[in-house]
Amino acid sequence: MATGVKRPHSNGTRRTQSHPQPPITLPFPTSTSEVGDRPASADVDIWAESCSVPAPFTNESICQRRRDAINYSLQITKEVAAAGTAGRPVRIYADGIYDMFHSGHARQLIQAKCMFPSVYLMVGVCNDALTYKMKGRTVMNEVERYEAVRHCRYVDELVQDAPWSLDAEFLKKHKIDFVAHDDLPYGAGSEDDIYKWIKDAGRFVATERTEGISTTDVITRIIRDYDLYVRRNLARGYTAKELNVGFMKEKRLQFQNKVGAVKSRVDHVKERIAGKSHELLNKWEEMSRDFVSNFVELFGRDGRINHWIREGRRKVVRAISPPPFAGAQDSGSNASDDSPTSSPVSKRNRFSYDDRELLEEEEEEDEDEEDDENQLQNFRSSM
Repeated sequence: MATGVKRPHSNGTRRTQSHPQPPITLPFPTSTSEVGDRPASADVDIWAESCSVPAPFTNESICQRRRDAINYSLQITKEVAAAGTAGRPVRIYADGIYDMFHSGHARQLIQAKCMFPSVYLMVGVCNDALTYKMKGRTVMNEVERYEAVRHCRYVDELVQDAPWSLDAEFLKKHKIDFVAHDDLPYGAGSEDDIYKWIKDAGRFVATERTEGISTTDVITRIIRDYDLYVRRNLARGYTAKELNVGFMKEKRLQFQNKVGAVKSRVDHVKERIAGKSHELLNKWEEMSRDFVSNFVELFGRDGRINHWIREGRRKVVRAISPPPFAGAQDSGSNASDDSPTSSPVSKRNRFSYDDRELLEEEEEEDEDEEDDENQLQNFRSSM
């Protein structure tokens, strides 16, 4: 069976669409004159379509009225359908399982819908019993699959309980002009290709499969990450019984959920730290510069401590060696060398001489301080 996709109508039966068209472009007529005369005005309502309601089932009265309005004795060829001169919408039929309806199905249906300028697309969906027998179990039941397909905007009519293989009687009953499916042979039982007789009759139109997406691919992804999805649903409130999970496995998966939550928090903290690392480095660099500058200012050669020591030395020297008075030198020169009073004068002169040496040293130190201060300013400006 098929998986399907289709496209918007182009004649008077075009649906009102509020969504942008997919990137498949085929020529559309711009007026009803390009596709022939429409049914009588009294019957126009049976062709009216809207994306605001799902496609009707084939057994509904509106679908029967549409079939009754068609003269099926006049077979439409591909050339006439492509030219848009059939006088009515071309009825194309696509069928499939359509389990877990996805974009690959939608693209098959849009291709069928865009096959000719004016297309009425019927989609057949097989029921559960036939599907389980021919293909295997599905994820969605038949009612869910019917609803998924009939809510696709490209579908005009849904045929439930569709057969696996088509015959001429089925095509005549539903007044089908062409059957849409991908061109690869589709075998069933003893048949190599169940669509071969339709292809030989010239009533087959080929669609292309969408690579990379299929129901089997989606199910494979779920099976591959089974534990991840079970943990996800347990975290969302589903019970182990609903998920068909044993008690021990439930506890193991719950523990993994907690571990995963802790890892997520740790990763979040790491990201925050990584984001602030540059800012922290800049702040540390600024603080280190301030620290070095303050250290040099306090403990350097010309720092505050050395300055306090030199000031203390000056005060001590001045205290024990006051400045000499004016008559000290004369009295010292007039006194005889043998006089016992010459010794204090000599001692005072010696202290004055030492003071001069100390003052000279202090002047030199002051000059060195100025040089060091300049060097310190240059160091600070370079940081």
